[in-house]
Amino acid sequence: MSARPLAGLKVLEFTHTVMGPTAGLLFAELGADVVKVEPAPNGDHTRRLGGFGAGFFAAFNRNKRSIAIDLKNPEGQAAMHRLAATADIVLENYGPGTMERLNCGYEHLAPHNPRLIYLALKGYLAGPYENRPALDEVVQFQTGLAWMTGPIGQPLRAGASVIDIMGAVFGVVAAQAALRERDQTGKGQRVSSALFESAAFLMSTHMAGMAATGLEARPMPARRGAWAVYEVFKTAGEGQLFIGVTSDRQWTRFVEEFGLQELAADPRLATNETRLLERAWLIPALQEELLEYPQPEVEARCERCNVSWAPVGQPKDMFVDPHLLATGGLLDVYVSRFGGGDGKIVGLPALPMEFGDRQRPGIVRQPPKMGEHNAAILASAGFSESDIARMAANGVIVADSSSLS
Repeated sequence: MSARPLAGLKVLEFTHTVMGPTAGLLFAELGADVVKVEPAPNGDHTRRLGGFGAGFFAAFNRNKRSIAIDLKNPEGQAAMHRLAATADIVLENYGPGTMERLNCGYEHLAPHNPRLIYLALKGYLAGPYENRPALDEVVQFQTGLAWMTGPIGQPLRAGASVIDIMGAVFGVVAAQAALRERDQTGKGQRVSSALFESAAFLMSTHMAGMAATGLEARPMPARRGAWAVYEVFKTAGEGQLFIGVTSDRQWTRFVEEFGLQELAADPRLATNETRLLERAWLIPALQEELLEYPQPEVEARCERCNVSWAPVGQPKDMFVDPHLLATGGLLDVYVSRFGGGDGKIVGLPALPMEFGDRQRPGIVRQPPKMGEHNAAILASAGFSESDIARMAANGVIVADSSSLS
């Protein structure tokens, strides 16, 4: 099976920041022809973000083509109607009502293409909140995710844009389902995914747990553990690693490997349920033992006794992770340097999936320059060279994108 199973699918992407570009990346990396529609003259504002957002554009826009067009200009809107006429999917993550004001909402595009699947990625699905602006961080606080993540009294957002990315994945699933229905009916439809509902979905286990136990959920640093040994431990020389012992067989192997005969023989520690009651002294006792060993030895022993473990890593560690490097898990992506200057090729994670004989989706084209593919995209919709030249002269499209990144 090919690692590009969506080859032949045509996608128009009206997006910015993380959620929408992630959905476009999923389609593009799986083989679809994704055209990123950027507002002229400045393009996707993510290209110019610094700080936490400096890597957004490079991370989520590879394998796409770019057209930079003035969507406030009636001629630019008409061009989008022509492109949508042959598209399979339009996806967008602009604020509520924006696409409609640009005459590019579902009701504007569907008459040109009844088979069109229109994927709207929003802050909220239909309901009292649907016209509110939203962000990943906003809904993390709103749904309790931030409350569950930080220590008691210190709500904390997750360390990545987890809701943006998860909402994009749910949106792509919805679009794929709509494509399957179109195979049967011949008709397209509008589908949607949203940040709030995606974050609320993550709260399902906590909500169900409250119903099952009658107890309030606690933030993760103060949670009632399901497993007695499920902790970050220090090792000799300032090392740290997480160890999870999630079955009685693992416990037996673990204490044997570390020569903890007294713990192995203690009847209070015979089962996970009884070990949970002894955590107050058990975890400090294990910590004291593990401080006797350097980090590499603890890792080797955990590997030998086949329990779950991991060093406490940082994002920079992924550049040199041996598993990713050995399996095609890092793709060579060009990253522009923030503030100007030459960019560079770095390894960024591939999509977390494989096909057939373990093929991974890969790189076909680097993140595009703004409007890099204006002429080719417009020509595919029947625009002549003189039409394209006139549109450039009138500022409907970016006139010369060759030097714009």
